[in-house]
This record gives sequence, C-alpha cells and structure tokens, in this order.
Amino acid sequence: MQKKNLIFRYILFIIGLFIASMGVAFSTKAGLGTSPVASVPYSISLISTLFSFGGWLNVWSVIQIAVQIILLRKNCNPVEITIQTVLAFVYGYLTNFSCFLLEGLKAEGYAMQLLFMAIGCFVLAFGIWLQLKGGVAMLPGEAMNRAISRVSGWKYENIKIFFDVFYIIISVIICITFIGRLEGVREGSIIAAVVVGNIIRIYNYIYRKITEKKQPGREE
Repeated sequence: MQKKNLIFRYILFIIGLFIASMGVAFSTKAGLGTSPVASVPYSISLISTLFSFGGWLNVWSVIQIAVQIILLRKNCNPVEITIQTVLAFVYGYLTNFSCFLLEGLKAEGYAMQLLFMAIGCFVLAFGIWLQLKGGVAMLPGEAMNRAISRVSGWKYENIKIFFDVFYIIISVIICITFIGRLEGVREGSIIAAVVVGNIIRIYNYIYRKITEKKQPGREE
C-alpha cells in the first residue's frame, strides 16, 4: 500500500471515529436510551463513578480486544491490536468531547427525541461505514464483530445486529439489578440495535451503485 494511500485511509478512519462518537452523543441526548454499542459502559457509568462514560468505554474496549485475541489466535495481527488499543482510548475521549459539544442541545418533546435518535443512528452508522472503508483499523467492538464473522462465516451486519441486541439485554440487567429502573436503555436502544446494521447496508448499497456507474465502459 502506497504511503499516500495509507495516510488517506487513516484520515478517513479518524474522521469516521469522530463521526461515530457524535452518533453516540446524539443518541444519548435523545433520552430514549443510548446506542447499543455504548449501552453497557453507559449503564455502568450510572452506578460507578470510578470512571467517566468515556472511561468505561475504554474498559469495555479492552474486553472486546481480548475476545478478538482469543478468537483469532495466530491470525491475530499484533500491530492492528496495538492500533486498536490506542484508537479505542482516543474514541473514549472523543465521546466525552462529543457529549460536551452537544451539551446545550435539548430534545424537548417525544417527536424531537425520536428525531435525535434517528440522527444518532444514521450518524453512527456512517461513522462505522467510513471506518470500514478506511480499512486500516477498526474500533474494538466492530473489530470483534468482524473477527466473529471471519471465524463463523456469518455476515458482519447480522453479527452486529445480534450483539447490539445482546448489549441491550446486558444493560437492562445491570440497570434493573443496581438501579431498580431502566436508565439509558429504552426503546431508542432497541431501535438502534435493529436499524444501525441495516443502515450500514444501505450505505454499502449506495456506494456500490455510485462506483458501478463510474466504471469505465459501463453502459448507463
């Protein structure tokens, strides 16, 4: 891979990283439950002040990196794992920063909450899609889904939907057990669990159609 192309891919990935963090922030501001990928660390942050929301995201990322290492074993790329670890911590701080940027926004009324949730889903999906297109690294959660896809042969999008639902279930258990009520996990989390993976499919479809039209010699 040429150096210029590699730099472009990393820039694309970093942009995707920031966009994904904004998607999480929008989902959190909606007040209908945060995005599934962040639901577990968010729920833990409500019952423990040991770390901030972003800090617990970092801890969660370390767990997901460990799962990758166990699954891939000899096929695990040490350089990629190292990059993932660094970028995961960057993502945790970016999430805190994104929440700070949206601090003044308020979703007043259920319709506005749904709008914020929809924006969060589309923004998060686009950020993840850009990271996939960058192809140089992935956040631990998405990379873990990819590793499971490689080992099992299942489609990445389907695995993402499964784990998004699984994360919500864990978050519900945490909230009910330690808080006695649902906090940070609501209908918006379920909506995000179902639609984000499908939105990524839509982005892939649009990108494929655009690139097909640009191929030389192709009839319009």
